[in-house]
Amino acid sequence: GDSWGIFTFLCAALCNLPALPALNCSEELGAGQSIQQTYDLTRYLEHQLRTLAGTYLNYLGPPFNEPDFNPPRLARAERVPSATVDLDLWRGLTDNARLAANYRAYSRLLCYLRVLDGQVGTAELRHRLAHFCASLQGLVLSIGGVMSSLGYPLPAGPAGPPTPPGAPAAPNDFLKKMDDFWLLKELQTWLWRSAKDFNRLKKKVPPAVVTLRLEARGF
Repeated sequence: GDSWGIFTFLCAALCNLPALPALNCSEELGAGQSIQQTYDLTRYLEHQLRTLAGTYLNYLGPPFNEPDFNPPRLARAERVPSATVDLDLWRGLTDNARLAANYRAYSRLLCYLRVLDGQVGTAELRHRLAHFCASLQGLVLSIGGVMSSLGYPLPAGPAGPPTPPGAPAAPNDFLKKMDDFWLLKELQTWLWRSAKDFNRLKKKVPPAVVTLRLEARGF
């Protein structure tokens, strides 16, 4: 009948699609998928850091592992990129500016964490820090991928080592632990805010689609 004839025609047409040089099937991954993957990685790092921070603060001991410990930020800790920016001011930035700030901050925080990894005295904690550093490195690369897919230039990397040449080390063990405490605290805030950034951004960029593209050859 007519239905069987139409079905046969469609099958024949689909079977011959690869033989048509003018038809090209391509999968456009685009920025949408990069943003989704970066958002998922940010949420994973948030979860990973909660466990790591608890373990590390117990390693530092009291008062750093006490729930109500909330010290003022010291001048020494100002070298760590701060996420304590007014939320309205942060949201008023362009997508490019926020992505660049995230890229620079995580690149810098990663440098600090790698130094921290080399100073820890227990093998288990060193293993956890190394695993987290690898995940954070992945986040830096993922943010760079999002920027590239949106046509934004990558910002410059960290401006030098975490401790500039000639800078004094922590004068005592307590201040050294305070530096570590603020590093983890700022990292938690950055990840919390980045998750919100990428959640908003993925709503602005359409998801990946599969398209059939006709190339005009002889028409």
